[in-house]
Amino acid sequence: MRIPHAAAFCLLLLAVAPAVAQFPDPASRIAAQREAMARISFIDGVWRGPAWSLTPAGRTELVQVERIGPFLDGSVRVIEGRGYMSDGSIGFNALGVISYDPDTRSYSLTSWAMGRQGTFPLRMTEDGFVWEAPAGPGAIMRYTTTVRDGSWLDVGEYVAGDAPPRRVVELNLSRVGDTDWPAAGAVPMR
Repeated sequence: MRIPHAAAFCLLLLAVAPAVAQFPDPASRIAAQREAMARISFIDGVWRGPAWSLTPAGRTELVQVERIGPFLDGSVRVIEGRGYMSDGSIGFNALGVISYDPDTRSYSLTSWAMGRQGTFPLRMTEDGFVWEAPAGPGAIMRYTTTVRDGSWLDVGEYVAGDAPPRRVVELNLSRVGDTDWPAAGAVPMR
């Protein structure tokens, strides 16, 4: 027996309706996310400055550029980082999304860089934030970002066991302007 398309659609609606009824109205969650993201709006814009990192090959000097802006009606922050070598080629490229979970009242950073990805807890500080990522057995990379008066200092430290933290990344950026990225340029309906 064949069921007409309209009847199949009605059956689908009847099956989905109880599941949809279990989810609360998203408006309050989105409002809580927007409110939490407003606390981090001080990083919005375009930032540029010298950076360096230590790798097994030695110290690498870069000109780091970050562009950051709100997305999904301000409920998340999107970050793109590009590190330019002295010849203009890209020596580092990363994408990050900072979000807030109203249920746990916590921030997180999802990051993609250098062939790796992950989601990491992000803790707000008085003038920035801190996040950590695994860096091998018994080790972490701790990134501390401090933003004051149009200056951004980002320090990456390798922390292993009882050894003192070792600075392996540093960005010294200045805010150079606003950006309408990533929200600008949305594809219109027609």
